[in-house]
Amino acid sequence: MAMKIRLARGGSKKRPFYRVVAADSRMPRDGRFIEKLGTYNPLLPKDSEERVKLNVERIQHWLAQGAQPTDRIARMLEAAGVTPKTERNNPKKAVPGKKAQDRAEAKAAKAAEAAAAAAAPAEEEAAAE
Repeated sequence: MAMKIRLARGGSKKRPFYRVVAADSRMPRDGRFIEKLGTYNPLLPKDSEERVKLNVERIQHWLAQGAQPTDRIARMLEAAGVTPKTERNNPKKAVPGKKAQDRAEAKAAKAAEAAAAAAAPAEEEAAAE
C-alpha cells in the first residue's frame, strides 16, 4: 500500500483549514485516511504557534514505515527540524513568461528605432556644416 503524508482540506468556502493525515495515495484528497497527524491553518499569522501543529512522533513512525510526504508537508517537516533540509533548484523561477518576453522585445525594438531616429537628424546637421 503506497502511503502518503499529506494535507486534507476542511473548513468552509474561502476559509481553508487542513488536517495533516497519513493516507493511502489512492484515496481522495479529503477522503478516507488512516491517522490524523496534525493541523495547518493558513489564515493564522506565520509566526503563530497555532498555524502548524504536528505530532512529530507519529510522523516519524509513518516515515519509518515508508510513507512519502508531499512537497508542502516536506517543507513543514524541514521547518520543524524533523527531516534535513534539501536543496531545491528551480532555474525557470526568474525567467519571465512568454508575454512579458514579447513585451520586452517590442520595447527594446521601439527604443532602438527612437535612438536611430534621434541619431539621423544629428548626422544631417553635422553633414550640413
